[in-house]
Amino acid sequence: MTLNIFFLTITITKRKVSADEAIQQEMVNKLYEQNKDRQISMYRIM
Repeated sequence: MTLNIFFLTITITKRKVSADEAIQQEMVNKLYEQNKDRQISMYRIM
């Protein structure tokens, strides 16, 4: 009888976001919200 033991360690670290990426993500979120509001307003008209 053989006993095989395998240890695996996974480390997850949060990725640091640069200032440019943060500004870009903020702009994307703002545009997404604007489009969502526009869709809702068009849905109410119909």
